[in-house]
Amino acid sequence: MARRIAAGAAFGGGGIGLIGAAGMGVLLAEVQLAKRRVGIPDAPVPANGNGWYGLAYGEADALRLGVIGDSLAAGQGVRRVGQTPGALLASGLAAVAERPVDLVNVALPGARSNDLDRQVTLMLSDPSRLPDVCVVMIGANDVTHRMAPTHSVRYLKDAVRRLRTAGSEVVVATCPDLGTVEPVYQPLRWLARRTSRQLAAAQTIVTVEQGGRTVSLGDLLGPEFEAHPSEMFGPDHYHPSVDGYATASMAVLPTVCAALGLWPETDRLDVLRDEDMLPVAKAASEAAARGGTEVTGARAPWALLKHRRRRHVVTQQEPVPREAHQDTT
Repeated sequence: MARRIAAGAAFGGGGIGLIGAAGMGVLLAEVQLAKRRVGIPDAPVPANGNGWYGLAYGEADALRLGVIGDSLAAGQGVRRVGQTPGALLASGLAAVAERPVDLVNVALPGARSNDLDRQVTLMLSDPSRLPDVCVVMIGANDVTHRMAPTHSVRYLKDAVRRLRTAGSEVVVATCPDLGTVEPVYQPLRWLARRTSRQLAAAQTIVTVEQGGRTVSLGDLLGPEFEAHPSEMFGPDHYHPSVDGYATASMAVLPTVCAALGLWPETDRLDVLRDEDMLPVAKAASEAAARGGTEVTGARAPWALLKHRRRRHVVTQQEPVPREAHQDTT
């Protein structure tokens, strides 16, 4: 199914119907119930966190980190900039590289994949400050707003291609498994899980084919979220909490570091960690079902399936505004 979605995106096919008209009636009733219980409009939206991190390592040879996507990329639901994924990734990247990191986050809460073109244009608007690596978090709103999956992955494919053409490494954190959201009941829970995992797998296929890497957020690293929902989800029961964002960021950080050559790379697979080399479509499906799984291209049509050890995120940092940094140089 993931390959069909990806192929449909490549050749302009329409959306793939998942349920019949009768099932849709039940689904829409469940959607309205879920909307009444999920407090999305009340979730705070912190500042974007743009600025400098890790200036203790000096001011020269800075890395540029870009973040684009939806509310997950923006960190909706937490109240401090240092608690957002962009700030956590920038802080962690600075610690691993022992270099300062310049963060640019243009993510927009509520965004769907059709907003990626605008966000990439913003990210690439200054040729002197192109990102060394760009993290993309997108897909949840595509599922909740029933965007055709072929359209969704086509937008992502175009965004990854533009970023790669500009010289940026790309890491896509694929669509989270919305079946773990507590206020969602059956049969909507089953459908949300199936649809979001299919989209995540298709996102992996098109990203790897364009030279990017993916990390499966799966069910937002399900064991932790399902075992401790009151700790991992925020007050709105939809967006992650401070601990939830930190957990997701720890899963993405090793792949960001590996994309920049800062993490040990080897083709040797760790069988004890269920790593493997599989056809791209098979690797994508495996990753969609297991959070924290990285997929990166190998020799076509093969891909490496890795489960990297998580890096503990360093102490939360607040950004140094770009203007303030420039005043001191």
